[in-house]
This record gives sequence, structure tokens and C-alpha cells, in this order.
Amino acid sequence: MIRLFSAIFILLLTVSTARAAGPASDCLAMAGYPVRLQLAKLGPDQANITYAGHSTFIIETPAGIRAATDYAGFGVGAVPDVATMNHAHSSHYTDNPDPAIRHVLRGWSEVPGMPASHDVQEADLRVRNVTTDIRGGSGTRETDGNSIFIFETAGLCIGHLGHLHHELTPSHIGGIGRLDVVMVAVDGGLTMPVENVMTVLKELNVRVILPMHARFPGSLERFIAAARPHFEIQNLATNDIIVSAAALPARPTVFIMPSM
Repeated sequence: MIRLFSAIFILLLTVSTARAAGPASDCLAMAGYPVRLQLAKLGPDQANITYAGHSTFIIETPAGIRAATDYAGFGVGAVPDVATMNHAHSSHYTDNPDPAIRHVLRGWSEVPGMPASHDVQEADLRVRNVTTDIRGGSGTRETDGNSIFIFETAGLCIGHLGHLHHELTPSHIGGIGRLDVVMVAVDGGLTMPVENVMTVLKELNVRVILPMHARFPGSLERFIAAARPHFEIQNLATNDIIVSAAALPARPTVFIMPSM
């Protein structure tokens, strides 16, 4: 029992010290929170990513911080510390987020002409965004209606492309910076045709690719067929993956989780 309490004290002291120093951001060339002991397995250069369905992932950091992407108000287990949202469809956001969420980051702005702009730090997690356009009704284009969110933790740069409807410009790519992991919609039409998705992934030069938003029968299979000549394909046994900055795959790899 004494050893157990000593181990817990050392773990809390280590995280508290790291939190006070603050993590350095190298993704761009440019308050106390309790540790959840079940995440003690994560090393300082690791993050756990769990697929929660549709376009929602849970990103967990070494300090136990949890971020939910495209948060629609359900299906993420415990209340996340950070929730990012996009409003292309109601399955990507909620108008009534849990008030216990410390940071609710909407990927769009309700102020005309002003893009959403976020850059927040919660313990060992930094979250920022780069806006892109989305298609509106009757073929119109909504400027800055989508956000690509970048999660920086444990020396990793993790990007969620949201409801991306077009290829990226050099300005977008410069704003995003380095990405080690990317979550990308593979529906083949609601967002982008698979050929355009391939272009985006090659330009971003990521090492870990996590498909999402496979809305139609066969869309994931068509994405895999298009990706196979360019990337490794690996099937996972579970809906989560631990990513390490020190052990990224040598060749860009698409990881397929069972629920995808």
C-alpha cells in the first residue's frame, strides 16, 4: 500500500512539474488537472487515439487530457476537456455542449467575414485551427465554414480535417505545418472525391492516416484501393491506437479500425 501511494505521488509530481514548464510547440516552424491513472501507460512521447464513430475521435494525452473531435454531444464516454466541432451537418456539432467541457471550439464563426480562430492550451495539449471553405446550399460556397483542427501533444502533431470540401492551398498547408497523424473523411463524395483526398494526403506527407466518415457502402473499400499504391495498409484489432513520436511508421500508413 505504501508503495502504491508513493508511485501515485511521484506520478502526480512529475505531471505537475511538466505542466508548470509548459510543452514546446514544434508543429509550426514558428491550471491544475488530475491525472487519470489508467493512462499512466502512456509515455511522454505517446498519445492514445480512439475512434468513437462517424468523424469523432478521442485524443488522450500523457497527462490524461481528453479531446473529442467533431463532437455532437454523445458517444464519447466521460466528458472531454476539449471539444472541437464543425457545422456542415448536425452530426458534427451540438448547440448544447456539456457545460463541464473546459474548451468548446467551434470551427466556424457566426460573425460575417471573421473566420474562427482558436489557439488554446490545456495542460499538455495545445489545440489550434486553420479554416477552409465548405459547400453551401444551391452550389454556393461558405468561406471559412470548416476548420482543420491541429492537436499538439507529446511531441506529436495530430490533424483532423473536418468536413473538408476542397484541396488545400499553399497558405493552408503553411498554416497547418507538420502533421504526423491525420483523420480524413473517405465518403468519396459528400466531402471530396477519393482522387482529391489522395492529393491532400500526399501534400500533407503524414505518417499515420486514420479514415473516418465512410458514409456509403463500399466507400472505405474504394479509399483503400486508391491508397494502396501509395501507402501501407494495416488493419487494427481494436478501435484505438497508441501513437509515439519516437516510433512513427517509416512509410505513411493507413490504419483501419474495426468500426470504420
